[in-house]
Amino acid sequence: MSAAPPSSSPPKASPAKGSRRLGKGGRPSKAREGQISDAILDLASEMFASQGYAATSVERLAVTCRVGKDTIYRRFPSKRALFDAVIERLRSRVLQRLEAVASEAGTGIERLRRTARWFLTVNVEAELTAFKRIAFSEALLLDGALAAKTPDPIVERLTDIVRDAQDEGAIAEGEAEFIADQLIHAVATGPSIDAMLGGTAYATAEAQDAFFEKAWALFLKGAADGSR
Repeated sequence: MSAAPPSSSPPKASPAKGSRRLGKGGRPSKAREGQISDAILDLASEMFASQGYAATSVERLAVTCRVGKDTIYRRFPSKRALFDAVIERLRSRVLQRLEAVASEAGTGIERLRRTARWFLTVNVEAELTAFKRIAFSEALLLDGALAAKTPDPIVERLTDIVRDAQDEGAIAEGEAEFIADQLIHAVATGPSIDAMLGGTAYATAEAQDAFFEKAWALFLKGAADGSR
């Protein structure tokens, strides 16, 4: 039996495991452009969070997305620009979540307590923890990419609620920005560091609640209006 004649074209390579095809050929519409950019940022966020900044490459991202590198570079001209876009989107989403919590009805002190509890939750979540870990481990390389903006809209929103509580007389008068910073340190800094180091002490809502009650009580004692 004679062998079958060789194929005139080489076989197509199989897609990389876990890859996701974003493009379908042809010039995408404006809406499709936005979808492609969002999908690239989704995958880039996963890769940066799981692998770190240095180990994540645009080449590997392109393979995972199943698009050409030029598709990525047209939207994000460098890996640093891509990383900055990931961080900016993360900040925007955190701010939207904060606004939803801060806008709920209640007195100033009730809203401040609720917002402070939210700060604890968000600061031990896996995604934010991963990017904080990048900030600390690769700070020189990233040149402050994760540093808070000046002014930071997230801290500004908390500061507004501090002022509301001050106006009610629930906490003492003073520099609202400083009080907001101290509140964040009181309720979130320790648990955030624990999470970045791989700890699980604050992994459950019950553990967070127990810590928060003590931290909040200590904050209120320090911020109480001594004239009353």
